[in-house]
Amino acid sequence: MVLRSSQQTHRLGRCLGTLLQGGEVLALFGELGAGKTSLVKGIADGLLAEPTEVSSPTFTLIHEYQGRLPLVHTDLYRLTASQLEDTGLNDYVDGHTVTVIEWADRWGDGLPSDRLDVHLSHRPPATRRAILTARGPAARRLLDALRSRLSANRPTRAARQTRVQLSRPRRAPH
Repeated sequence: MVLRSSQQTHRLGRCLGTLLQGGEVLALFGELGAGKTSLVKGIADGLLAEPTEVSSPTFTLIHEYQGRLPLVHTDLYRLTASQLEDTGLNDYVDGHTVTVIEWADRWGDGLPSDRLDVHLSHRPPATRRAILTARGPAARRLLDALRSRLSANRPTRAARQTRVQLSRPRRAPH
């Protein structure tokens, strides 16, 4: 999906946030400035939490926000995989809380197997690209619901200008 502004990144997050039911894990990947925190602000907005309170938890590691569901926002940028055990992050991944993990690649093999991977990258001159990949059945349902929601909104000018690239992981040959 091509995102032409931080507002479109926020809108994608808000759309995701409205679809979340609790227990989802969203793993965010992307370089500095790719829009990870902007996406989380939109997710908070969709969960009816206050998006202006959302900031990157780079130094505090975990921020919690209350909306229609609890939102746990983590940033693993400064951590190694071995340091993650001491954070208690696994305690937040439950059936009611929405967990969003920036720099999810730092968690390595410890990432929950059922999650939605969101890869954000810069595209010249001032756009971003988002690729969403479902990993597991709950993430597939979320991705399918997002596809439907985006398709339903297609008649708007903004939706016509947005190219969608949503994917599922390829299955290994048997």
